[in-house]
Amino acid sequence: MPREFKRTDRVGAELQRELSELIRNELGDRRYAMVTLQEVRVVRDFSHATVYFTILGDQLDRRETTKELNHAASFLRHELGRRMRIRTVPQLHFQYDESVERGAALSELIDRSVAKPGDDGEASEG
Repeated sequence: MPREFKRTDRVGAELQRELSELIRNELGDRRYAMVTLQEVRVVRDFSHATVYFTILGDQLDRRETTKELNHAASFLRHELGRRMRIRTVPQLHFQYDESVERGAALSELIDRSVAKPGDDGEASEG
């Protein structure tokens, strides 16, 4: 009988919990309070992990935050090694997660296409 969760999924979830706490408490910049980690995907041999995050802000903030998080990746990896009990702490690669924005845009498109022409959401008088 197959297991419900793969080990890489469990390690990814644990990395996500620990990284959230580290980013919030150890990086010391209040801008990181707006960072939300969506998912951590770990490769099978645990050598690399991609950390998907979202942030409230404009495109420039997203690029800058991605750059800063990738710059802090070695510090975060070191701290993860101190906190977690795993043999290999993966190299961290931060990537902005656009799926939330794409989902909202698709939802808006669906709502507009379903709405009747001339229907502005208000009850008609009659």
